[in-house]
Amino acid sequence: MPSRTFPLPSPVDVRASLTPLVVGRDATIRLAPDAVVRAWRTPAGPATLCVRVAGTSATAEAWGPGADWALEQAPAFVGAEDDATGFAPAHPLVRRAHRRRPGLRFGRTGTIADVLLPTILQQKVTALEAVRTWMRMVARWGEPAPGPFEDLRIAPAVDRFASLTTYELHRLGVERRRAVTFIDASRRMGRLEEAAAMTADDAFLRLTALPGIGPWTANLVLRTACGDADRVEVGDFHVPNLVAWNLAGEARGGDRRMMELLVPFAGHRGRVVRLLALEGQRAPAWGPRMTVHAVERL
Repeated sequence: MPSRTFPLPSPVDVRASLTPLVVGRDATIRLAPDAVVRAWRTPAGPATLCVRVAGTSATAEAWGPGADWALEQAPAFVGAEDDATGFAPAHPLVRRAHRRRPGLRFGRTGTIADVLLPTILQQKVTALEAVRTWMRMVARWGEPAPGPFEDLRIAPAVDRFASLTTYELHRLGVERRRAVTFIDASRRMGRLEEAAAMTADDAFLRLTALPGIGPWTANLVLRTACGDADRVEVGDFHVPNLVAWNLAGEARGGDRRMMELLVPFAGHRGRVVRLLALEGQRAPAWGPRMTVHAVERL
């Protein structure tokens, strides 16, 4: 079982930083404020990575065929390479949130499939629907993760997802539009994975070239898989209101207004959104609610 110890520029709040990777009661990851265990399919094969942080030091252990690759990725994964240089927010609420969350970092998985496919499931549906579907996929087609962690699972291989039919996904509550995007992305994942090594703009173009992947999906993937702290999920149902309410006291705001308010934070706009999600106030809620659809039981 290979391991390594590496320095951290400053303490990291692992739970706050890596929560975007968690899809509900996700069997592929376990989080604590000072530790993470995650199983995923690396370019070298399946791996389980465990990272424990203590102050400005971290210790990582890994299991499986992809263990060495996961260990190499470990510092970036927990956000040790996140560069917040120049982030000195003038807005009092953002400044206070940044002060209260000094350990918030943007980690980088270094892989696309494990972030993109669950994100596609979240398009235009409630979080509950997406969570239930992903949990069922992992339970039905996944496998036990390498290493000593009981009940930890690794998500199905991309080839398994690529072999699915829209009917099979329909039985799990995924309507045809998302199902087609999910299957197409799985079948073209070789090209999509190349985005992890591209510049941010080129990666965005690579992802959005696939029909069904728009700015909302691409920006979330780039923020989580590539650690891009400037990416904002335009097209989201809630985030524009969150930003408008906390930065300008406006109960409602569309994408255009949100991006106007985030101009002073260029380079760290996604960081501001995460800070507001953690420490800001929810916008007043009114209007229609999204419907939750039934899915097949296991």
